[in-house]
Amino acid sequence: MAELGQATVRLAPAAAAARPARLADLVVESIVDGVVSGSISPNAVLPPESALSEQFQVSRITVREAVKLLEAKGLVEVRRGVGAVVNDDSRWNLLDSAVLGAAVKHDANLTILDELVDVRIALESNLAGVAAERATDEDRAAIEAVFHRLEADTTRPEVFIQTDVEFHDRIMAASGNRLARSIVSSVHSQARTSMRYQGHPSIEDVGITNSEHRVVLERILDRDAAGATQAMTDHIRSAWERRRPA
Repeated sequence: MAELGQATVRLAPAAAAARPARLADLVVESIVDGVVSGSISPNAVLPPESALSEQFQVSRITVREAVKLLEAKGLVEVRRGVGAVVNDDSRWNLLDSAVLGAAVKHDANLTILDELVDVRIALESNLAGVAAERATDEDRAAIEAVFHRLEADTTRPEVFIQTDVEFHDRIMAASGNRLARSIVSSVHSQARTSMRYQGHPSIEDVGITNSEHRVVLERILDRDAAGATQAMTDHIRSAWERRRPA
């Protein structure tokens, strides 16, 4: 293994077995995990191409491609005469799916998940207010139809949490803001890979959640932008408080 200061780049056995279609992804996945977990320290210098090529059993061209991908994700900076130097977390691109996925995976103190919920509140609450103003009759009918499906799913939490995502997405779509919708959908999909975020909602939990959905729906149907914004803020915050691990 090639030493990186006090850290070593290690290839996880599971990743080696999976061998993604692009071999560069194998190298990227392993190093992303090492950097985000902290096992590869900031300011450490990655081993030279020859060492990484041998370690991962890939060509130097593949290693070169992987380093470029890591640089694009903000995890390393290539310095002439030095090599690929690991950046601290202030420079990581947390909207990158691989980086965010690793951050959620190693989020021991739930800091990333708390920040993610704050992002959802900031963006999604605003989108709910815009949807209340701009939604067409067809949009409102579609949102209401998903809500009725949620009502039918309250006795099946495992189904409810899937329909819940669709309810929120229908509201965001009705706002017409494609960029904000894409950002929320991206970060939320990564968060949902963590059971600490998703939790294990009970029938009582989903009943409470859907009563909050009803308030959001009513404000949108009433074209009450301020009310819809506040209702969505209250819902996202209280839902996270209910399922956030102690």
